[in-house]
Amino acid sequence: MDDMSSPPPPKWPKRFDPLTPEQARISDDFMKYWHEVLPRRFGAVDRFNHRYVVDHAPASFRRTLEIGAGLGEHLEYERLTDAQRAEYYAVDIRENMAAEIRRRFPAVHAVVGDCQQRLDFADGFFDRVIAIHVLEHLPDLPAAVRELHRVCDGEAGTLSIVIPCEGSFAYSLARRISAQHEFERRYGQPYRWFIEREHVNVPDEIFEELDRYFERRSTRYFPLAIPAQACNLCIGATYAPRRIRR
Repeated sequence: MDDMSSPPPPKWPKRFDPLTPEQARISDDFMKYWHEVLPRRFGAVDRFNHRYVVDHAPASFRRTLEIGAGLGEHLEYERLTDAQRAEYYAVDIRENMAAEIRRRFPAVHAVVGDCQQRLDFADGFFDRVIAIHVLEHLPDLPAAVRELHRVCDGEAGTLSIVIPCEGSFAYSLARRISAQHEFERRYGQPYRWFIEREHVNVPDEIFEELDRYFERRSTRYFPLAIPAQACNLCIGATYAPRRIRR
């Protein structure tokens, strides 16, 4: 008998049921709220997230793209000249986030956009691209990686990322007493529906997709120096773009 079973659905993009209007409101509200809470109450993690990227900036760079810029909190850590600040592009998918960046940092470019789709920048426009706790959120991660590669200068460009050790024992425990606690206290709803739609990619998936287009130059784990996901919370990594014929 012929096998009439349907082929498995493609892995990418990952698909989810649509949010209800109430869930969409909660999702937008909590993302903004958590960006405000994290620096105040969990400062050590927040400092690693931002300092890793600053510490691995090229010695001389001109133009930065930050995707998933949130409320612009990373800009508090940057050491930018006036020229570098004028060439800093902070992209976020949520208008309420971009509006806050415009209010707090009027000298930079705050842009509403989705890095999983084509951004309105020329090929190789940026010599520095950063993504701090963003890649774990993207249902179409391969499309985003291709787009980051497209806009990154193929000769002098760098990509620096920070991602959570999603799925690890240490990260799951830390989340239970931090973000999960705050979410359930604030909304009186289970955290599970929210986080299962937000942290959709684990580190190995992210590294696999990045390795197709970028070459890793450095890696740092936090809080322990040993390269083991199970006992760490976050990973920082810096890349150079590979030469890929388009």
